[in-house]
Amino acid sequence: MATKTDRFMTAAARAAKRAKEWALVAAREADRLLEEAQTEAESEDRRRRRKKTLQRTGRVLAAAGRAALVAAVLAGIAAARAERRAR
Repeated sequence: MATKTDRFMTAAARAAKRAKEWALVAAREADRLLEEAQTEAESEDRRRRRKKTLQRTGRVLAAAGRAALVAAVLAGIAAARAERRAR
């Protein structure tokens, strides 16, 4: 028959083994959550950068549109002056 000390040591070893298994499970879960959080942060960063790029592109296109409008008006004025001079 096992002594009280043997039973205690066996139970302690079993508990330590179980604690180690759960610690490994917790570590794997923490790694998974960390990786997921990093991926989410990267995707948020990508969305933010894409939004800024689109806003910048929109401003450039708006400026180009205004410049084209001004150029068209000036071309019309120049054509009208040239027509008036030709008469």
